Order: sequence, then structure tokens, then C-alpha cells
Amino acid sequence: MYCGKGNEVGVDNNNANIVSRPMFNARILTRRDWWFQHYAGCDQFPPPAGEVLEIPSGGEFTVELANNRAFTTRSGHPVLGIYPNGKDEITSDGISEEGCIFEPNIHTKSELEAAGTAFAISYANDFEQVTPENLVVFSVLYHTPYRRLSTYQAPNLPQCPPGGCTCAWGWLTSDCGRPDFYMQAFKCTVTNPDLTISPTTISPAQPPVWCEDDLTKCIKGPKQMIYFLQLDGNNVEVDGVDRDGKQKKPGCDATDLVGSNKK
Repeated sequence: MYCGKGNEVGVDNNNANIVSRPMFNARILTRRDWWFQHYAGCDQFPPPAGEVLEIPSGGEFTVELANNRAFTTRSGHPVLGIYPNGKDEITSDGISEEGCIFEPNIHTKSELEAAGTAFAISYANDFEQVTPENLVVFSVLYHTPYRRLSTYQAPNLPQCPPGGCTCAWGWLTSDCGRPDFYMQAFKCTVTNPDLTISPTTISPAQPPVWCEDDLTKCIKGPKQMIYFLQLDGNNVEVDGVDRDGKQKKPGCDATDLVGSNKK
């Protein structure tokens, strides 16, 4: 993970939490600044040599979702729990009068209502080559973030180039508090790749489209991550309310995430 040890030169911070800080809806960050958390310098703090997120083609992989490195096995002295704050239960003093869980601050009232998170992959192995069009969502996990350990499914994927791929984790909050946007970067590789697939056959990712009211509008095939609420570079704009009467907030669909442009 980029910035996994923090964003201070020469410091291995066991309490690092820069990657879990949101890019708040103030529309002040430019595309250059929010992309892979450039504003915090995270593109300058790659993971150490040999630290690579392994994505098993056609399999599953488990990651830790936490609000501090101290609450993951990445810490030298971890405090581990079921939930992202190192605890094994969510207590009443961590829930607002409206029923929103704020400790840990996961922007939901329950696991069922959690917004969902996504992983995307680019077959470019450095930031300068990664674009919204080649960073393709390949796994969506509904009802997250909620628990620390979260398991994502991966489709059949082609082999990464020498030097590996670039992956991203994304979350757009949908309820309870201000709307926040998260984007974390990883060096990654595909294990047991499908050698019958070439990276060049994976379609360019298309921007997602709000289609709750008309499913024929839904984008089929590979999709971009959701980029929202920033000064520029957004690929989604919504207004009005959804069918539940709440303000529209875009979320992920797990259909046809990666495919060929021949579909």
C-alpha cells in the first residue's frame, strides 16, 4: 500500500492513518491532487520492495479495512478486533441519536446499509501511466466497510506486465454524516493469471451512470471507479432524490466489471 507507513520521509509510523483520511466534499481538490492522494504525497511513498497485493485470477483475496495502521496486522504491535477500530463490538456510546455509527466512523447505521467498496486494476505499473480509462473496477463488495476483514472476489484476469500492476481501493460514503470520497493505491499482481486473456482486450473503462430509475441506462461492461465531489475530474454528477426520498449518492454495481470491447 502506498503511504502504508505514513507520509514522512524516514519514518515508519505504526499509527499511520493518512490512507484512511477522506477527501471531503469541499470541491477544493483538483484532479491532480486527489488522484491516488497526491495531495498527501502518497504517490511519493510506495510500498517497500516485495510488498505486493496478490489478486488470484478467478479467486478471492482478503484485506483489512481499518482507520489506523495500528488496528491491522501491518503494525508492529497491532490491536486487532472485528471492527476497523480494533474493537470486537460497537457500543451504544459510538452510535448517534439518529442511529449512525461514528465509532468507528463507517457512515452507516448497520452492516446491511453500508455503502459498499470496490477494487480496480490498471495494467500500467506506475502512476504516470494510470488513467481513469485503464483503471478498471474488477471487484465490488457490498455492505462494506463494516468489519476489519473483508474478502473480495476476482474474475479471471490476464497477467500483469513486468513490474506488476497498479490497483486502487475506493469508497464513496452514502449515509450518516458528510459525503466523503476515498481512493487508496497498491502495487499489485495477478496470480494464476488466465493466459488466454491479453490486457489489450480489456475494454477501456467507461464512466458510471445513475440508472436506478431506468435500468436501460446502466453501463454494461468495464466501469471506471466513481470520482465524485471534487473540484474537477469528477465522472459522475447527480441531483435530486432517489426512490427512497434521499439525496442521490452514486454507488457500485457488480455486473460486467471487466470484459472485452467486443461484448
